[in-house]
Amino acid sequence: MKFNFLLKAATQAALIAGVLGLISACSSGPEKLKPAELGPNVGLLGVRLAWTSKVGAVDFPLDVKVTGNTVAVASSDGVVGAFDALTGAELWRTNVGAQIAAGVGSDGRFAAVVTRGNELVALDAGREIWRQKMAAQGFTPPLVAGGRVFILAADRSVTAFDGQTGRKLWNQQRPGESLVLRQSGVLLAVGDTLVAGLAGRLAGINPSSGAIRWESPIASPRGTNDIERLVDLVGRVSRDGDVVCSRAFQAAVGCVDTARGTLLWSKPASGSVGVHGDDRYVYGAEGDGKLVAWRRADGERAWVSERLRYRTLTAPLVVGRSVVVGDDTGLVHLLSREDGAALTRVATDGSAIAAAPVLAGGTLVVVTRNGGIFGFKPE
Repeated sequence: MKFNFLLKAATQAALIAGVLGLISACSSGPEKLKPAELGPNVGLLGVRLAWTSKVGAVDFPLDVKVTGNTVAVASSDGVVGAFDALTGAELWRTNVGAQIAAGVGSDGRFAAVVTRGNELVALDAGREIWRQKMAAQGFTPPLVAGGRVFILAADRSVTAFDGQTGRKLWNQQRPGESLVLRQSGVLLAVGDTLVAGLAGRLAGINPSSGAIRWESPIASPRGTNDIERLVDLVGRVSRDGDVVCSRAFQAAVGCVDTARGTLLWSKPASGSVGVHGDDRYVYGAEGDGKLVAWRRADGERAWVSERLRYRTLTAPLVVGRSVVVGDDTGLVHLLSREDGAALTRVATDGSAIAAAPVLAGGTLVVVTRNGGIFGFKPE
C-alpha cells in the first residue's frame, strides 16, 4: 500500500531517502500481491442502486460529511457540494477557486474545506463567507460545531475560528515532528470536549480556550529514526457514548474513555485507515486486507476475515447487520458483523472508493476517485 508523508523543511536528505525507500517497499508489498478471488456474489442482502451523481476527481483524503439526510462532498479541483441522500438531488454546489487538500467539515448549514494553498475556506449554504490563511498544511477535515470551525494542522496545532466571521479565537501549538502523514487525522466533539489526535495520543481540549484537559496514548513512538517513530492517529474513529476508539498508523488500535481521559485498552495492529464499530466490536482493515473485529470491552480479537486479502480497503462502516468496506476496484463489500462472512457486494464505476462509506437517510453513500457519487438502498 502506498503511503504519503509530509516532511518539514529542516529534514535531512538521508531521511528523505529513507521515506522514498519505505514508499517503494510498501508499493512492492501487499499492493503487488494477487488479490483474493471473490467468487460469485452470494447476494444474501438485497441492495439496489437508488441514484448517482458526480463531482470532480478526488485525490485527497476526502471525508464525506453527513448531517441528517444531507451529504457534503468535495473534489480536488475545488468543487464543494451538498446532496440529498434520499434522492440524490443536488442542494448546492460551488467552487472555492483552489485545489482542495482536506474536507468536508459541515454542521448542515456551514461547511469548510482546506485548500492546498493552506487556506481555510468557510461556506454558508454554498456561499463563501470567509477564508483564513493557515501557518501549516492541513489534511484533516475541519470540524464545524457550536458556531465555530476547528482545524487540526499537519504541525499538530489545533486552531479555533469564529464560524460567522473567521476571527481566530485560539491556537493550541504542540511540539512539531519532522514526519507526519498526508492523511486525515482525528478531530471530533464529544460532549463539551474537543477530542484531537496529537501524534499517538488522543487529547481532550477545552473548545472555549484551547486548554488541554487530558491526554491518553494509544501508541508510543518507537525506533531510532523518524519513520519508525511515526505514530499518527488516523480517521475515522468509532464512538460509543464517551468511549472513542482510534487507530495509530501501522502501530495499534485502542479505546479511550473521554469522560475520564483514560486509556481502556490498546492492541497491536498494522493498518493505515480508520475504524468503526458498534456496542460490541470495533472493526478495522489491516494493511494486507484482513478485516478484524476487536471486542470493545477488552480489545481481544473476536474474528478475522481474509476474504478481501490484498485489496486496498477503506475504513469500514457498520450498517445494520453488515460491515461495509470499499476497495480499489470500485467494489463495495457488505460482510457480516458476527463473523465477516460475505453478504453481498455492489459495483460503482470501476475506480477506487475514495472515502469511507457513510449512511445518510437510510442510504449507503460512497464516492469514487473518478468523482462518482453512488446512493444504495435496501431492496
